[in-house]
Amino acid sequence: MYPSFIRPSHRAPHTMRPIEFLPAYLNHPDGSCLVKFGGTHVLCSAFLEERTASFLRGSGSGWITAEYALLPGSTRPRVDRETHRGRPSGRSQEIQRLIGRALRSSVDLKKIGERQVRIDCDVIEADGGTRVASICGAYVAMAQCFKQAIFRGILTDYPIKDSVTAISCGVVMGHVLLDLDYAEDSIAEVDANFVFSGTGTLVEIQVTGEKTTFSQKTLIDMVSLAESATTSIKALQEAAIATTIK
Repeated sequence: MYPSFIRPSHRAPHTMRPIEFLPAYLNHPDGSCLVKFGGTHVLCSAFLEERTASFLRGSGSGWITAEYALLPGSTRPRVDRETHRGRPSGRSQEIQRLIGRALRSSVDLKKIGERQVRIDCDVIEADGGTRVASICGAYVAMAQCFKQAIFRGILTDYPIKDSVTAISCGVVMGHVLLDLDYAEDSIAEVDANFVFSGTGTLVEIQVTGEKTTFSQKTLIDMVSLAESATTSIKALQEAAIATTIK
């Protein structure tokens, strides 16, 4: 399709990196998952707390919130821990809010009562697409958390109403590509992240013309390419979830 263009990874434009979910990776959280999108590795954990967010007290509704961080060894040069700065960077805050919104879209918050799920996404290897990998891994960790809560009698109904997946796309040297790694993302003319529900509807779109504007056709091409990836990601997520009750 693109005879004059070769990706650094030698993948076809529509081909994702190898994706792997390693569930129940940690002993202490109620749910956890190490997710790998090629060279991007994110450790996701989920804890269920017996209190909801303060603004929901008395509402009968729960909440899901997320934190995101690049660990010092995840990049070269070394990235400082954000705790040393006193607060998360603007980028980290934007990403953790995206993760929280994506996860909340998949859950009936009334079914968890006045409880809160806290998700931590720690990037241990960064090679592009850390936010979409975080969403996919966090969903697996959260689902395990809810399965544990039912197993322990804390919850009676499984609160997940739909799954959630995410994938990146972009335009590099005029070509629409799926699942950009860092070598591609760092030179992309257009950078995009798509979050889908398990039924194929869109949860959120983030698209930025990094170096140029883009047409509606390019946007549609990226949406179609991203949507084509969701079925295989969802299958890997569900297989990981099905194998785990600690």
